[in-house]
Amino acid sequence: MIVTTEDVAGYAICAVLGTVVATTARAGNPFTEGVRQLGQRQAAELHDALNQGRLEALEQLTRQAELRGANAVVGMLFDHRPVTHYWTEICAYGTAVVLEPVSADAREQYALMMTQALAS
Repeated sequence: MIVTTEDVAGYAICAVLGTVVATTARAGNPFTEGVRQLGQRQAAELHDALNQGRLEALEQLTRQAELRGANAVVGMLFDHRPVTHYWTEICAYGTAVVLEPVSADAREQYALMMTQALAS
């Protein structure tokens, strides 16, 4: 579970495992990302290319948290910066934690997430 908040309703933070950081680099040239041309009609292509970078960073962030023994990341944020004229770094970071469901709804949600994770 990755959230942008500092806590999760229905869950208790049992352990704080530290900061996790994940980065990915994307071409600064939208055409390299598969955008055929720029304009209003191509906004969806550009949006998809930007989202792909964010998704890659989130996948890496999840792996980093799991390697630390976490089952969640709280306080997740995105950041980006140009590395050169040709590349942009997309960074996702947050705090790896161990969450434990404490409410009935959270226990049900957690059981469903674990079932889905085992199925994939």
